[in-house]
Amino acid sequence: MQKLGLNQSLQQKLSPQQIQFIKLLQVPTAELEGRIEEELEINPALEEGEEQEKTEEPSNETETEDIPEPASTSDDVDIKDYLGDDDYSGYKMQGDGDDDEDNREMPIPMSSSLHEQLMSQLDFLGLDERQYNIGKQLIGSIESDGYIRRDLDAIVNDMAFSQGIETTADEVETVLKKIQTFDPPGIGARNLQECLLLQLERMDNGHDIDVAVAKKIIAECYEEFTKKHYQKIQKKLDTEDEDFVRDAMELIVKLNPKPGGESTNSVVKNQYIIPDYILTNNNGKLELTLNSRNAPELRISRSYTDMFKAYDKSNKKDKKLKEAVTFVKQKLDAAKWFIDAIKQRQQTLLRTMKAIIDFQYDFFLEGDETKLKPMILKDIAGMINMDISTVSRVASSKAIQTEFGIFPLKYFFSEGITTDSGEEVSSREVKQIIKDIIESEDKDKPFSDDKLETILNEKGYNIARRTVAKYREQLNIPVARLRKEM
Repeated sequence: MQKLGLNQSLQQKLSPQQIQFIKLLQVPTAELEGRIEEELEINPALEEGEEQEKTEEPSNETETEDIPEPASTSDDVDIKDYLGDDDYSGYKMQGDGDDDEDNREMPIPMSSSLHEQLMSQLDFLGLDERQYNIGKQLIGSIESDGYIRRDLDAIVNDMAFSQGIETTADEVETVLKKIQTFDPPGIGARNLQECLLLQLERMDNGHDIDVAVAKKIIAECYEEFTKKHYQKIQKKLDTEDEDFVRDAMELIVKLNPKPGGESTNSVVKNQYIIPDYILTNNNGKLELTLNSRNAPELRISRSYTDMFKAYDKSNKKDKKLKEAVTFVKQKLDAAKWFIDAIKQRQQTLLRTMKAIIDFQYDFFLEGDETKLKPMILKDIAGMINMDISTVSRVASSKAIQTEFGIFPLKYFFSEGITTDSGEEVSSREVKQIIKDIIESEDKDKPFSDDKLETILNEKGYNIARRTVAKYREQLNIPVARLRKEM
């Protein structure tokens, strides 16, 4: 027998305003203009520009907490008198939008792509139609870095299915060898070893002993070369002369491991970091401002507020007029919420960055990495009385311009390590010390992770070998054996 019951539950749901604010908070400055432009297009109740009776200019200085709020109503009409308390409907944030600058016309440089350069060289080989089609297929299989990683048997199958040409791996390789003579040197290689050998072949004039030794090292001692086992290389080459091997090794490291890297695209847009904040040092006093793009002038359309005036004086029982006013009301709701979200975004960005500066004041004053203190999201969230997720959204996509360069906000967050004196220091400080130690080490006898641990412990940093290894890897520094030089 079924039983009916009544359960009471409490659920938390984000309001449309909160959702809108979260989305805008995550948007970096570079994309904010596109988002605002998109909002202006879909909402005629939202306009760009200052209020006509605005009396004072906005200031983004962090020295004051009075951040001016963008005007959201007309002086003549109070929108709240006309907007009801019913639930919001018919409005949502749309898309991420693109930075408007990305879509501006730009001069196109007169250059050709890697594929076009190779096809141009293929035309000069004088191949018959069959070989030309194979060459075309091979060039199409060359990746942007200049390598062919697709197996030749697979290319044979591609030729059979796509072009109806029956061929063999040997015939395909014959055409590939011709393509490997093209510029840039090393193009069409199937792996790094072959790429280096192709470049050395171009350099070999039969008289240069260094090129001959380099070819022998790559062809016969490649595994030892990748692991920097110099003594094993000398043994295989049957020589005790270190200079004999060193000169050849110096030649090899100058070769290009990515021959297609310089010609991957005919048009490449440069990517620039647009800072969200600008920090200046005015005679020892740090002054923080928001990038002006974060403070757009937005207002409610006066014509839309006039519609409410007309509605207030007209017959409210007119069905068509009611439908029109409902539409206008939704647009005014959306415009007001968008302006409020932009205003709240400015306040949150400034409060968060000001707290970070206060926490890492010594670094922002001098630019010394060792001055960075251990700092986590919870520290900043506590200082500004906001949720950790809010601080995370600000830190994940924003950057600040200082006298020492542009830094992503993530840069200032790091875990802590305790020294012998009980002081807690930033892991970034320890990484910088590890980097300095390795840069000054004897390259004939580079320090192992165990040795690095000992040196750091002697300096007062209580750090384990596995942590040293982790930090070294994060710095993209190879192990001691691979740092060894002859």
